[in-house]
Amino acid sequence: MADENIQDGGDGRSADGGDGIRTFPFPVDLSLLGVGMQVGPMGAGRTWHAHAPLHRVHRIDFHIVMLFTGGPVRHMIDFAEYEASAGDLLWIRPGQVHRFAPGSEYRGTVLTMQPGFLPRATVEATGLYRYDLPPLLHPDEARLAGLTAALDQLRREYEDAATLPLSLHTAVLRHTLSAFLLRLAHLAAGSAREGKADAPGDTTFALFRNAVERGFATNHSVSAYADALGYSRRTLVRAVRAATGETPKGFIDKRVVLEAKRLLAHTEMPIGRVGAAVGFPDAANFSKFFQQHTDQTPAAFRAELR
Repeated sequence: MADENIQDGGDGRSADGGDGIRTFPFPVDLSLLGVGMQVGPMGAGRTWHAHAPLHRVHRIDFHIVMLFTGGPVRHMIDFAEYEASAGDLLWIRPGQVHRFAPGSEYRGTVLTMQPGFLPRATVEATGLYRYDLPPLLHPDEARLAGLTAALDQLRREYEDAATLPLSLHTAVLRHTLSAFLLRLAHLAAGSAREGKADAPGDTTFALFRNAVERGFATNHSVSAYADALGYSRRTLVRAVRAATGETPKGFIDKRVVLEAKRLLAHTEMPIGRVGAAVGFPDAANFSKFFQQHTDQTPAAFRAELR
């Protein structure tokens, strides 16, 4: 979505007649030399997008990592309220619905990065799209020192736009960013697994997770995903269970329910259109599916949040 097509209707929804959740692209024009990342201080009046309604619900199509030096700060991500204090990190991934707390004072350093800025191998190694990992991280003193030093180095490299040619400057930023994200990913994985070793099915699960993220709105079939990825259904079941404790079908359904909740809570789309948007052309089937997974009808869920 181009910047000039985004207008603020005053309620967090599109002003051009659309009723979906507003998604803001990475603002390349605000980056030094137009590179695919930004890093700098948080504070009043600073934003990553000129039109982003920070205190209203919206999505972004890039990553945000905030390292706090003050707090507490309350931040909503996908129906969960997170309270961050000094020394905590908050990692918001593309597509997640979130909102800043208008009464909170955000202090610290914020990193934003554009999808595609890092090579695929680094994306996988750092778990950039591990939506199953916790957004809020509480590093111990040693890990916080390492993360802070890595982020400070990244900021120095980012702000030094004159020493190196642009191509070399960008390469240095990618390497420095990767070092920071590897530390961050290790912390996030440790928080999720409480220090357990990586499961042998991680690669299989990563491919499945990515395929579900691309296709959940139209494809709910475990067999179809297995066939598309070249795995047996049994292999996929083992890998997903090892990584998440869930079955592949449970993982798919959870993603569908999350998107349905986002649309029900944060848009005025009719319930039938919400169902169609997540792969249920028949409104009755959508209502049945949603109630099975939430113990509420779509209408009741929406009414509870209004």
